[in-house]
Amino acid sequence: MLSRREFLKLSALSFGGAFIPPWLRMPSQDFPQSEHLGRIVAGGLKLHSQPRPDSQVERTLFEDEIIATLRTVVGSQPFRQNQTWVESPEGYAWSPEIQPVLNQPNPPLSILPETSLGAGMWAEVTVPYVNLALINPPARAPWLKNRLEAGVPARFFYSQVVWIDQIEIDDNDQAWYRLNERFGYGDLFWAPSEAFRPIAPEEIAPISPEVEDKHIRVDIDRQTMSCYEGNTEVYFARASTGALFNSAGQRVDEWGTPPGQHRIWRKAVSLPLAGGSAAAGWDLPAVGWISLFVGSGVAFHSTYWHNNYGVPTSRGCVNLRPDDAKWVFRWTQPQVAIDPGDVTVGMPGGTMVSVVEL
Repeated sequence: MLSRREFLKLSALSFGGAFIPPWLRMPSQDFPQSEHLGRIVAGGLKLHSQPRPDSQVERTLFEDEIIATLRTVVGSQPFRQNQTWVESPEGYAWSPEIQPVLNQPNPPLSILPETSLGAGMWAEVTVPYVNLALINPPARAPWLKNRLEAGVPARFFYSQVVWIDQIEIDDNDQAWYRLNERFGYGDLFWAPSEAFRPIAPEEIAPISPEVEDKHIRVDIDRQTMSCYEGNTEVYFARASTGALFNSAGQRVDEWGTPPGQHRIWRKAVSLPLAGGSAAAGWDLPAVGWISLFVGSGVAFHSTYWHNNYGVPTSRGCVNLRPDDAKWVFRWTQPQVAIDPGDVTVGMPGGTMVSVVEL
């Protein structure tokens, strides 16, 4: 009689392993050996000898390169709001284009928990990035098409939150998870298991559920978010609200975060976010800790594609650091259980959100 492990191994060989290309079979990446790391989110970022653009260029960093980081310092970046730089052992780079990441591999699971959605679990990426193998080509999602057409691997990045619904073991005893974005375009992926940390139910347990008088103030001018219980501020974070100007300096009013009084009406552990036109659109998979407060799709959410908090950067949403977005998710109403991880409420809605500007 076969053990479960032997059964999984044989299953992987017969119908899972064929989808995993040789270059993906070795899951470990050559990340720097440092407690703190940074991922370059925009290619062509210059590494300088000092935290200012007129200093000597040590070298050019490429997109998705992982560097060791030491600290964040205030430097000079003319004509930009953000004046912070990241110091690395090799020099200094402008911080808005460096995602802070860690490299924390995880032991694999041998079996998935049963949920109302079937066997599966929510999990968080805890390594700088993980390469993905597309199971069911051709690519459907615009983000995936763009990466493959550019000749770069499909990847998920540190802090993204995904739904895992299968486990396979290959002939090298490597465990693989199948990623299935529930509200995505239908693309399915295999990825090495150690990149993902299962999210435990207690991680999203409500914060101060007994307090009824809660509200959030988003200050567009100061680019901040404050959470109040009555008149007491209990949480503060820098944010990035909607950018009113595109890269060409043209005003785009529809990108702004709508001022006024709103209420949170839907919360989800993870959703894909997309919008805009074919020429100027965006498509972001597996965005974590979504708290929607405007019917058009404006939300508080985690951010993995920039580090420019304190500067209007988004296309209408309130971009937050992952820990800040998760705190908001847990503190606000409606409450969300990890199973199924998605709740929508009718009028009058959940926690009040005031978006103000001078």
